Amino acid sequence: MASPRIVSLLPSATEIVASVGHRDGLVGRSHECNFPLGVEALPVCTRPRVKLDGSSLEINRNIKELVGKVLSVYEVLNDTLKETSPEVIVTQNLCEVCAVALPDVEAAVSDWMGGDIDIVSLNAESISAVYDDIRRVADTLNAMDAGAVVVDRMQTRFAEIAERAAGFDDRPRVACIEWAEPLMAAGNWIPEFVEAAGAENLFGRAGEHSHWLEWEALLDADPDVIVLMPCGYDLKRTREEAKLLARNSRWGDLQAVRDGQVYVTDGNAFFNRPGPRLKESLEMMAEMIHPDHFRFGHAGHGWARLPPTAQAHGATLA
Repeated sequence: MASPRIVSLLPSATEIVASVGHRDGLVGRSHECNFPLGVEALPVCTRPRVKLDGSSLEINRNIKELVGKVLSVYEVLNDTLKETSPEVIVTQNLCEVCAVALPDVEAAVSDWMGGDIDIVSLNAESISAVYDDIRRVADTLNAMDAGAVVVDRMQTRFAEIAERAAGFDDRPRVACIEWAEPLMAAGNWIPEFVEAAGAENLFGRAGEHSHWLEWEALLDADPDVIVLMPCGYDLKRTREEAKLLARNSRWGDLQAVRDGQVYVTDGNAFFNRPGPRLKESLEMMAEMIHPDHFRFGHAGHGWARLPPTAQAHGATLA
């Protein structure tokens, strides 16, 4: 059966569509969709309303000034979207900072949309909700069996890691940081990953949005392990954010820093993207927390450990 004409307005949705066998149906994408290889050639149907190339502090300030004035930090390029003649549009209704929101999409197509266009809105707040989103997209594309296979692979890996980690005596106390300035603790599915990988999650609750974190709270908790996964940042850019954190006079007081247990990740491709590659994200979490027990081959491209000297003094990272 031929694929319908699909526009994906967030990266995780593009990956979900491809994973259930409908990569050939994609006719439009968001400005951030970059996987699987080749989707960059598709027409771009969104763009940011703020500059995203400054420091984390500057980006946060710009976003705060914008949120409340408009529905989303991103806007739909109406003319381009219309030109793609979509039959299915996949968007989200979880976070106005992550991608275009459902009301933006509905407003964009209200003057030309026909009754034969399906708008699928994803709302992944937890790992089980991610599974539900994959099934929802698969159902819309008449690919239920393919969606079931994708979910089964993810669930199987989750169960394998959790079962193995359950027998470990050592359960490090872990802080996952989703934004550097100001500090933000990772929520949603990340706390579930930490627990499944055999550790204690210190901040953020499963199924809830990420929340701001005071430096004093981080210092008081004094985690054994710190994992940096700034939303929207790749590994290279996260390395730069780590250097900024290392310049803070209080950074070197943290046990994780002194022990060389601070890790940087490609949050944009993996941890912040609620799609099929969360399977690999969980594998990476297990590798970082228990390197003597888990090795999946992601070190160096999905995550990296900061050498102790770099962690304490902001030196060049390995």
